[in-house]
Amino acid sequence: MAAEGEARIAALDRLAALVQQRLTQGTLRVAIDGIDAAGKTTMADELAELLEQAGVPVLRASIDGFHHPAAVRHLRRAERPGQSYYEDSFDYRTLRSVLLDPLGPDGDNIVRTRVFDFRLDLPVAEAPTRVAPGTVLLFDGVFLLRPELEGCWDLSVFVHVNPAISLQRAAKRDVAFFGSRSATERRYRERYLPGQELYMSLVHPDQRAEILIDNSSPATPKLVRIPPV
Repeated sequence: MAAEGEARIAALDRLAALVQQRLTQGTLRVAIDGIDAAGKTTMADELAELLEQAGVPVLRASIDGFHHPAAVRHLRRAERPGQSYYEDSFDYRTLRSVLLDPLGPDGDNIVRTRVFDFRLDLPVAEAPTRVAPGTVLLFDGVFLLRPELEGCWDLSVFVHVNPAISLQRAAKRDVAFFGSRSATERRYRERYLPGQELYMSLVHPDQRAEILIDNSSPATPKLVRIPPV
């Protein structure tokens, strides 16, 4: 078990070293993509902790803060659940305008990290903040390498697990949100996994990402593809 823990630490250390190597006087926008329940958020949080320990300022954000209202997200859910998930869930225009573009080469570094609370189905009144030069944005979420966000990332990571593992993890993680294991599995089979299958077939994010990580075993993630440090 100790060796497994050490394997995860070694993988995260290598990621952190690459991020630090890429960081310049500006900001570094890092996408941590992957299908639902792949382990993206956990990995981003652990990477943030390592970078902060090394003295690197980190800004954490997630696609969860940029949902469309339920009336938009679910408008086509009944007849096209997978396509609706992929096409209607998130507000990419606002994500770009309030966070990703301001952190780009011509941006003013004044950002908001979320605009909507999907659990309450209400906008979030978060005041804009100025990000210091040399900050790393670690942004996790689904569908991050789609065309609407082309050119927004300075480094991209795809966290891979197969759909069966996604479903297995979600059945434990999301029961409180969906009410029961059976309801969770049904939602994943009908909406989330078909939406991810559509994304994979259209965009091939596992091939486009600069870094590919197999997170089938969280204790021993495999760096399938990563640039040299």
